[in-house]
Amino acid sequence: MKAEPKALTASENNVLRAIADEKEVCNPIRLSEETGINVDAVMQTAFMLAQDGLCEIKETREEYYRLTEEGETYVKQGLPEKRALAFLIDKGRATVDELQSFFDDDKESKIAINWLLRNKWSKIDKIGDERLLIPIITQEELSSDVNDAILRIVNAGETERKDLAEAVTKEFGAAAINESLSLLSSRNLLESYSRVNRVIAITEAGKEIISQGIAVEDEITQLTPELIRTGSWRARNFKTYDVGLASKAVYPAKIHPYQRILDSMRRIFTEMGFVEIKGELAQSAFWNFDALFVPQDHPAREMQDTFYLARRRPIDAPEELIENVKQMHEHGGSLNSTGWGGNWESELGEEILLRTHTTAVTLKYLASHPKPPVKVFCIDRVYRRETIDPTHIPEFDQLEGIVMDKGVTFSHLLGYLATFYNKMGFPSIRFRPGYFPYTEPSVEVEVYMPERGWIELGGAGIFREEVTNPIGVQYPVLAWGLGIGRLAMLSLGLTDIRDLYRSDIDWLRRARVVR
Repeated sequence: MKAEPKALTASENNVLRAIADEKEVCNPIRLSEETGINVDAVMQTAFMLAQDGLCEIKETREEYYRLTEEGETYVKQGLPEKRALAFLIDKGRATVDELQSFFDDDKESKIAINWLLRNKWSKIDKIGDERLLIPIITQEELSSDVNDAILRIVNAGETERKDLAEAVTKEFGAAAINESLSLLSSRNLLESYSRVNRVIAITEAGKEIISQGIAVEDEITQLTPELIRTGSWRARNFKTYDVGLASKAVYPAKIHPYQRILDSMRRIFTEMGFVEIKGELAQSAFWNFDALFVPQDHPAREMQDTFYLARRRPIDAPEELIENVKQMHEHGGSLNSTGWGGNWESELGEEILLRTHTTAVTLKYLASHPKPPVKVFCIDRVYRRETIDPTHIPEFDQLEGIVMDKGVTFSHLLGYLATFYNKMGFPSIRFRPGYFPYTEPSVEVEVYMPERGWIELGGAGIFREEVTNPIGVQYPVLAWGLGIGRLAMLSLGLTDIRDLYRSDIDWLRRARVVR
């Protein structure tokens, strides 16, 4: 039994018949001209026909070239090295200064000399104090040049690579053309871009449909007030839609994923009653190390670990405080402590460096606010001489916080940290004993990731009296410094910390707006 001809819309009928009239393939622009349908609608109709197997669409990506602004200038004036060679041949030889004066632009003269020598069109001889440029080829030897030929062809309009190759391959060869295109692109005279070309061809199924006779259905795509009022919609055919097709990807404006994590951290600590503070990126070694009871011979203070700015300035602290820190280092001050011994040198405290931690900021704030309660945090950039690898970079962000009040204990510290990490989406947390020069007791904070195990994310503790006593603080100070980069990597599923700072537009587009 003969099958009923497939019912097509008017546009599908027109496009399919136009394709059938072509011997092989047809491009969308030609179909648009023949059917009177715009190119976008032609392609939409062709895709619908292709879904039914009535036509096939072939795509090819072609490379095109066009001149840059500099390339257009050189097409009009000639390449600098070609003009320079003509000048040298005319004079026989010329000094470098003479050739430079031939050009209006000093940059252009340097380009000309560079390419004269690289192309071995000229050589430099030194006679006395003068440097002479001497041509070593003739104008006739340079009459046929692949670079000129390519620039001339592209100047006529954007050119497809295969058309360009066909035009000059016979004269210069494929290898010379490839080398020239690479060279002209590297000199910023040509720029390349790609374009997807589509061609459409009818299939055997499409030919059979036409041979059977096409039944044309007048379909409507929109329900109008007129159709509803007259009730004529009941007798009309509506265009069907495939609701299973993927919709077009939409990339709305959104905050950078890393910035969202920083904002989330700020929100969590603000909700817990903390106040955010800021400080200078460049700190004195006094606040970065000495006031934190870090000995002056500690390895962290060496140049291989810290960025020093090769300058000094008087320590920005009261004389009494500086003296208290000095005595604490040398013999433990008024405490039952031995200090570090030796002589504390104020000159080392005057050195300026890029802060290695934001503890310098929170401690300076604490020194100016010695009365309880104090609950502050700081999220900011710190700098250390780190070898760059997937988990280390020399410039990164740190989250620092302190709580100073009557009766606060080590348990309160663990509670603050547990609350923070729980709110950040890490329910499994543990604390391991640790060591830091300025806290005692000290812990390292770890979170558990099913696919990676336990991961250390920061350190915390209670400031030693050797830190709090010289600045006039009489109550316990809970303190922590947490690495933001690693936490952000875990939250975003990254394996390389450098990805947080790269402008990868595809990753930014795919990043979720909400966690």
